[in-house]
Amino acid sequence: MNHKGRVEQNTLKAALFQGPDWIPCRVAIMPATWLRYGEAVEEIVLDHPRLLPNYRPGGFRELKLARNYQQGRWTDIWGTVWENIAEGLDSIPVEEGAPLADWAALDTYQPPDPLTHDDFFGNPIDWGERASQLEKAKSAGRLASGGLHHGFMFMRLFYLRGYSNFMADVGGRDPRLDRLCAMVRDYNVRLVDRWLAAGAEMMSGGDDLGMQTALPISPSAWRHYLKPCYAAIVGPCRDRGIPFFLHSDGHILEIIPDLVECGVTVINPQVRANGLEGIRRVARGTVCVDLDLDRQMFPFGTPAEIRAHIHEAVSTLNTPRGGLMLHAECEPDVPLENIRTIMETLEECGAGPR
Repeated sequence: MNHKGRVEQNTLKAALFQGPDWIPCRVAIMPATWLRYGEAVEEIVLDHPRLLPNYRPGGFRELKLARNYQQGRWTDIWGTVWENIAEGLDSIPVEEGAPLADWAALDTYQPPDPLTHDDFFGNPIDWGERASQLEKAKSAGRLASGGLHHGFMFMRLFYLRGYSNFMADVGGRDPRLDRLCAMVRDYNVRLVDRWLAAGAEMMSGGDDLGMQTALPISPSAWRHYLKPCYAAIVGPCRDRGIPFFLHSDGHILEIIPDLVECGVTVINPQVRANGLEGIRRVARGTVCVDLDLDRQMFPFGTPAEIRAHIHEAVSTLNTPRGGLMLHAECEPDVPLENIRTIMETLEECGAGPR
């Protein structure tokens, strides 16, 4: 088994509490960070091949920004208008660009087909090629993974309606929102079923369900509108024993047990929004935590504070059976010294095979 296969199999052991050989650790150097630092951050990356083993010298010069990381306005396949004001950072949906801002448009609105075009940029899908890639991964001892785009359920609702409209819909229990939820749910169910039919052994998706200190809607409203959708989307994976990885920014403590009940196997929560103690209380030993380390600290903390934060996370959340992964996202406001400290400390905690 090659290096990547060993890393992925160890990740699976951590996810399933099967005694991983090390704590899986990942570092994401964001496009804007590469644009700002270039060779300076490359030097750090090359010093830590256990964390970023696939990076090759000069790779940053070949960086190609996806449409959502380019400046300007653009429209996704659902008809939502996005805007980006900073090259290398991500786009946001604009309120006036919501295709269903007027409920009258719902009766004639046609969602895209999840089986023919990808759910964000609209690129054609070749399912034969996807199945071939999944089979190649299995043959190499790697995980055959499929995925849903970031914002696949909850966020897609306000991408379509506009955030202010969506909040009013939830508060007023507008019956048309049930129709919209069903439309987005069914889109995702079809996509998950197709990935599983193609041979996926793991599924992942991202949906930012929280804000800085609370859920944007009440837990009861979330359970009314979103929990049945999550159960339908993740349920086929749970029923087949397929792990499901969910990234979710923001405060989500109140609904983590619900997500686990729906079948989520690995949850990727933000530490600042939820607190280490809160995550320990609701998740440790119950669901694998892929901890999004404190990116609100990274720009301002000292190297000593960052090192202490990472080690505290390990001592609070790790178990002898596993159930912990660590993820560090480095934005362009993080000093180079702190990026180096993050990578050094993650290698101290685990990171990957030597």
